[in-house]
Amino acid sequence: MFTNARQACIHALLEWEKGRAFSDEILHKTLETARFSAPDRAFLMETFFGILRNLTELDFLISKLRDDAIDIQARTILRLGLYQLFHMRTPAHAAVNETVSLGGRARGLINALLRRAIREKADLEKALTQASLSIRTSHPEFLIERWNETFGADATLQLCAWNNQPAEVHVRANGLRVTVGELLISAPTAQLSVVHPKAIKVKQLPFSWILHGLCYVQDPSTLMACDLLDPQPGESVLDACAAPGGKTTYMAELMKNEGNIIACDLYESRVARLRENVQRLGVENTTVIQHDCMEEDATLKAQNFDRILVDAPCSNTGVIRRRVDVRWRLTEEDFIRMPAQQLALLKRTTTLLKPGGTLVYSTCSLEPEENDLLVKEALSVIPELELVESRRSLPFLNNVDGAFAAKFVRR
Repeated sequence: MFTNARQACIHALLEWEKGRAFSDEILHKTLETARFSAPDRAFLMETFFGILRNLTELDFLISKLRDDAIDIQARTILRLGLYQLFHMRTPAHAAVNETVSLGGRARGLINALLRRAIREKADLEKALTQASLSIRTSHPEFLIERWNETFGADATLQLCAWNNQPAEVHVRANGLRVTVGELLISAPTAQLSVVHPKAIKVKQLPFSWILHGLCYVQDPSTLMACDLLDPQPGESVLDACAAPGGKTTYMAELMKNEGNIIACDLYESRVARLRENVQRLGVENTTVIQHDCMEEDATLKAQNFDRILVDAPCSNTGVIRRRVDVRWRLTEEDFIRMPAQQLALLKRTTTLLKPGGTLVYSTCSLEPEENDLLVKEALSVIPELELVESRRSLPFLNNVDGAFAAKFVRR
């Protein structure tokens, strides 16, 4: 279908513009369709995600090169050319010639604008330094205003910079199959994380680790909620929003594969992925079901569980570095809608918790409405819950993804 990686990148970006799917899903389908070499796959991944990370900046450059409107296909091709010229080491002649070849009837326009960008590169870079933070870092203005108010200007600048860096790859050693030490010995370039004793940072992930279920690709911040929940062997545990299974399988490890975990998710495709990961990692104490935990189900009996993890659907503002297009999908209304859904989920799951049992509510959000303010609201409307402690990670302080977790007990 695709003759080269640049053509595939344009196709993927135009699919993303339709607004029906997230970037990781689109890229996965594109890579499945194309049979590219490793360098071409790497080029496609870098340009696709890089352009989405820098959309506002690239459109700012286009506005400096042309006043008139440009149709979406020509604009997408220009974004690809400008990204190569301003963010990659692609030789200028290759960036222009290969990109122009994709232009169709707009080839003349694209060629002229890219060659002008080369001539005026210094002036364009100077104009960028004088632009707003929203343009320079390609973040929506409303997010920057929120973060300025919550964290201050310096932290916001650091956060925007963090979000625009390619994410490092961390894996959790699967203690059901292997030790951390054994994995480190098998891959000399891997490094033990300073953040968590089960986490390993890898530059190139050995395929055998994945194939044999020796690890799970997982940022160290995601382990915090499970550590706080502290499930014990022999207990009954509910993972209310479990897919794709990183926390589920870590809890099974903490429980030494003893006891019982019920792992739920709403959508069939996510449940299928959850089952695959549970099986691949050798988890034996977990039952996976497709279920909306807001609804009644005979499997989930009231006051049945010793511990419950509610890893709630959220805005994902703590993981924008990994989910690069989240920033473009969010609206201000989401920070009203999501807390209402999160609180309703917390109310419902509390009814499934035994007296004296432990519930951990977690998000990968940075926003107070989904974290501290949500906890405060929950304590006022769910009187049987008592807060024990809360933890968080912030990218500009902890050098890992943003996350929040609050531990409750049921009176």
